[in-house]
Amino acid sequence: MKDNLTPVLSVNNLDVAVQGRQLINDLSFQIFPATLTCVTGENGVGKTTLIKTILNQFNKNEHVKAPIKRSQMQYIPQLRNIDDDYPLTVTDFIGLGLQHSILPWLSRKEKQRVQKVIEMTNLQDLAKTPLGRCSGGEQQRVYLAQALVSEPKLLILDESTASLDKEAKFILLDVVKEVVKQTRTAVMFITHDPVLVKTYGDYDLKIANQSGTLKAIKEDE
Repeated sequence: MKDNLTPVLSVNNLDVAVQGRQLINDLSFQIFPATLTCVTGENGVGKTTLIKTILNQFNKNEHVKAPIKRSQMQYIPQLRNIDDDYPLTVTDFIGLGLQHSILPWLSRKEKQRVQKVIEMTNLQDLAKTPLGRCSGGEQQRVYLAQALVSEPKLLILDESTASLDKEAKFILLDVVKEVVKQTRTAVMFITHDPVLVKTYGDYDLKIANQSGTLKAIKEDE
């Protein structure tokens, strides 16, 4: 692990259950800045429920501790219902990530932050395009950009590539890895795709048999 860094998230002896059914027992792991941790396992083992448990218990007890605020952790769900005629442009949709602003419009500084993430996620050519007209892969990059505009320390992607074709998957993960490199954001990425895990992951948190094991993917880690 990154011994010289403070973990952005520490999970200690966490139990995960849904509707009274135990999914994961006594799970402990740490997430460090500037790393991409893949969360893997078969359907039904509790990957998404684990993330929801972390979100619900964040800094509320000894099981989920972090030196960051809840607002510095952004979660991107697997599915969003965006109609083809959804009118907001890519730029305006990304700006919604700054909705905590007290003004009904973006300040000059906030507009600069939106522009920065548009460039970081390679959305310049789509900036004025209505989100509903974007492809699935493009929409996933827009969701990523909206999460990034708040400058998170931890980003959680819940199977963001599940409905994408092969090319779109690699385009999205190329962007994610560049974000990690540029911003030192920590990323947790739920996925079933072993190729993406091997290609992009730094760590693999594998959930199986009601337990989780975190292992470095790259040998030099």
